[in-house]
Amino acid sequence: MKILAVDTSTASGSVALLDGEALTAEWTLLSARTHNRRLLDGVDRILAEAGWALEDVDAFAVTTGPGSFTGIRIGLSTMKAVAWAMEKPLVGVGTLEALAAPLAWAPHAVCPVIDARKNEVYAALYRPDGSGGLREERAPAVLAPEKLAAWVPEKAFFCGDGLFVYREAFARFLGDRVVAPGPGFHEIRAGFVGRCALRKLEAGAETEPMRLMPVYVRPSEAELHR
Repeated sequence: MKILAVDTSTASGSVALLDGEALTAEWTLLSARTHNRRLLDGVDRILAEAGWALEDVDAFAVTTGPGSFTGIRIGLSTMKAVAWAMEKPLVGVGTLEALAAPLAWAPHAVCPVIDARKNEVYAALYRPDGSGGLREERAPAVLAPEKLAAWVPEKAFFCGDGLFVYREAFARFLGDRVVAPGPGFHEIRAGFVGRCALRKLEAGAETEPMRLMPVYVRPSEAELHR
């Protein structure tokens, strides 16, 4: 099955093509340009480089959040429109699940953390299941970094930009429980979005594009002010 996967939930955007479990191409870029100015260009470019036509794609995948409200809306609305127009399946993948996915073979729990501003992070906690997948132990939430001390009573791998933005808080409240992987594990890569989507497809996940909804976790600014 050929999958086109995208992520626009943080400042780092990513597009990937997968043929089954095999990664055909992947493009990830941290840029000041907004996702609506680069997402479709990125899709066109990666398809051309791989020699694929859009019609070759069997299914689409996109991150659903939490993360940037604007970025999530751009990714979802774009991929919903493309999948609906082509009458192809669309699979939603949680942002934190995709961020944690490269560490699915880690010997410890995995805690992905994304900067949520306001001195908070979006976080979840996963346990590698021994077969390349992750079992969710704590659902995505928004909380102050120090609150994670109650979530993580043991050593765990932490990944994501929240680890660096709130470095001092993590050092103070979690200490040596924090295991930080090296470069390459702190950005969301669309290749892993696609691999998570493939597992979900095999498990019978919902694929109707218009039924896919964002996972914001936190109310929007407009809702908070109201």
